[in-house]
Amino acid sequence: MNNDKRREIFRRLKEANPEPTTELAWSSPFELLVAVALSAQSTDVGVNKATARLFPVANTPQAIVDLGLEGVKEVIKTLGLYNNKAKNLVAMCELLLRDHAGEVPRTREGLEALPGVGRKTANVILNTAFNEPTIAVDTHIFRVSNRTNLAPGKNVDQVEQKLLKVVPRDYKRDAHHWLILHGRYTCVARKPRCGSCVIEDLCEYRDKVDPA
Repeated sequence: MNNDKRREIFRRLKEANPEPTTELAWSSPFELLVAVALSAQSTDVGVNKATARLFPVANTPQAIVDLGLEGVKEVIKTLGLYNNKAKNLVAMCELLLRDHAGEVPRTREGLEALPGVGRKTANVILNTAFNEPTIAVDTHIFRVSNRTNLAPGKNVDQVEQKLLKVVPRDYKRDAHHWLILHGRYTCVARKPRCGSCVIEDLCEYRDKVDPA
């Protein structure tokens, strides 16, 4: 895929959705950090239901610590892996209070040092909360990047590095959200909706699905 085609892909995605953002509900960098940390193997809808119960009673590191491990478990028990997520969340809040005065760090190193926070979560926080041009690669973005031939790679790290290299600079900040939404609603896993895809003629996928 050449750069002209890549630029046209993002031009169309932007035209269709000028201001893309996460579907997680949040109103502060800390709330976003919590929501993303809870999202592993859970849907955004499920996470939003859990945080709708959690945030009214605890939406700061100190409030989470005060709620305690058992209290957090009770509130987020509808989520998969909730025991481990609650443990990481409380430990994360303790570290935020101890080392960062309760504030979410703005560096990758600071974020990745937090319990339960890996590179993908750090990328989401840097991008969505702090407007950094990072690209977090999840299963949707990995699929879209490989299927379209936009930024093929054998693993998420390869795809991330390729995207950072080939996405035009003026589209880089929002690329994460455009690609994840495209993968979630159009370029879906089992039967991509090629007939309603705004970039179908630019996509290099060989097995395009005709509309029913």
